Amino acid sequence: MKVAPDILAVVGNTPLVRLSRIGRGLRPTILGKLEHLNPGGSIKDRIGLRMIEEAERKGLLRPGGTIVEPTSGNTGVGLAIAAAIKGYRLVCTMADKQSQEKRDLLRAFGAEVVVCPTAVPPESPESYYKVAERIAKETPGGYLPNQYYNAMNPEAHYTTTGPELWEQTAGKITHLVAGVGTGGTVSGAGKYLKEREPKIQIVGADPEGSLYTGDIHPYKVEGIGEDFYPGTFDPALVDRWVRVSDRDSFLTARRLTREEGILVGGSTGTAMFAALEVAKELDKDAVIVVLFADSGRSYLSKIYNDEWMRQNGYLQRYPLHATVLDVVKDRMGTPGLIVVSKAETVRSAIETMQRYGISQIPVVSDGEARTISDIIGSVQERTMLDRVFREPALVEAQVERVMEQPFPVVQANEDVERLYAELSAGAPALLAASDDRPVSVITKADLLEFVAHQRKAT
Repeated sequence: MKVAPDILAVVGNTPLVRLSRIGRGLRPTILGKLEHLNPGGSIKDRIGLRMIEEAERKGLLRPGGTIVEPTSGNTGVGLAIAAAIKGYRLVCTMADKQSQEKRDLLRAFGAEVVVCPTAVPPESPESYYKVAERIAKETPGGYLPNQYYNAMNPEAHYTTTGPELWEQTAGKITHLVAGVGTGGTVSGAGKYLKEREPKIQIVGADPEGSLYTGDIHPYKVEGIGEDFYPGTFDPALVDRWVRVSDRDSFLTARRLTREEGILVGGSTGTAMFAALEVAKELDKDAVIVVLFADSGRSYLSKIYNDEWMRQNGYLQRYPLHATVLDVVKDRMGTPGLIVVSKAETVRSAIETMQRYGISQIPVVSDGEARTISDIIGSVQERTMLDRVFREPALVEAQVERVMEQPFPVVQANEDVERLYAELSAGAPALLAASDDRPVSVITKADLLEFVAHQRKAT
C-alpha cells in the first residue's frame, strides 16, 4: 500500500500548473506553483516541521514544551500541524488585521491565539513580535522559533522548493515571482535556482506600504511585506521589485479564481499581478513561475466578500462609475450653494436653515463664496441648538460666535466612495467643489437619497 506515515509526510511536492487564461495575449509561459495544496493550506507548511526538529536537535524544545510564534496565520498553521502530532502546546500572536478565518483555523488545530494591534512599530511592546517574545520568556519550557531569524526558514526552501521548481520545469525556469514577507522563500529557493543557473531572475512582489520598496504605511494584504528587514532575507537575491496596490492584489486574486479556477489569497494576487507586469516585457522563451502562497479559504470574509471589497473601495457599488457630481446634480429645489456671513445674526442663520430645509451652512466673510478660500467656517443645526439652548441670548449674536471649522472639500470629479468614507468617518457635511469654485454642500441625507435612486434605477 502507498500510505504516508502521517500528514507531515505529504508536505511539499506541490503541482505546477500552466496559467493559460489570465496570461492570455502575453508571450511567456506562465506557471503557478500551487503551495496552497499543502495540508495546512500554505507554503509555510514547509518550514514548521523544520524549525521544530532543529530546536529539538539543539535541546531548545523539550517534551511538553510550549512553542510561541508571531505569525500572520500561515506559519502558525504549519507549526500547529507539527505541534499536534508531536504533542507541544502552541501560542500564536497575530496582528489584528489578519482575517477571522485564520484565527479560527489556528484554534481548530489547538493553538492559542493572542491578537495584537497592527498600527504599532515592531519594537513596540504591543507589537505581535514583542508580545511573542515576552510570552516565550515568561512561559516555562517556552520556545520561540522566530521565523524572521530562523535559518531553517530559508533552508527548507533551499532543500525542497528550489529543487522542485528546477525539476518540474526541467531547468527551463527563467523567472521566479513571489511575495516577500520573511524572505525565506526567495532567499532559499532563489539561492538554489541561481546556483543551478545564475541568469534566473528573482522578482519580489511587494505591497504598497512595505519597507522593501518604499515608504511604510498600513496596507490590507496579509502575510507579505515588512516594516523591518528579517534576518532570514537576503535582499541581494532579488533582481527586481514590483510594488503592487491592495486593490490590484485583491482583484487579481479574484481573477485567478474565476478565470483559472484556483482559489488563492491576496498575497498570491500580489505575486500574480507582478508576474503579469513582468511578462509584458518578455518573449515566448521566458518561463515564469509564480508561487501561490496560500488558499483563498482564509479570506472568504474579506477578498471574496463583495461588501467588504466595496466598503474598502476595491469594488464599485454601481454598474456605472459614480462621482461626486452625480450626487450634486440630482439636488433640486435649492440654490447651488447657500451661505451665511459671519456678521449675520444667529437668528438669521436659523431662519435661512428653516427656509431651505437644511441643517448645515458654510460661513463666509462677505456674503459670497467665489472660491474655497472665501469659506471660513460652518454652522450646524445640531451644535448650534446646544449652544443656543444653553445660552438663549446667542440668537442675537453674530454667526462667528457659534461657527465651527469649514466642511472638508471634495472635488466634483472624485469617486462617490470618497463621500461615504468622509461622512462615515464623522464629517457632518462635505463641500463639493469644481476646482477652486464651491458648488454645493453634501450631507448624509443627500448620499442616502442618491443610493436609493441608484438602487431603483437598477
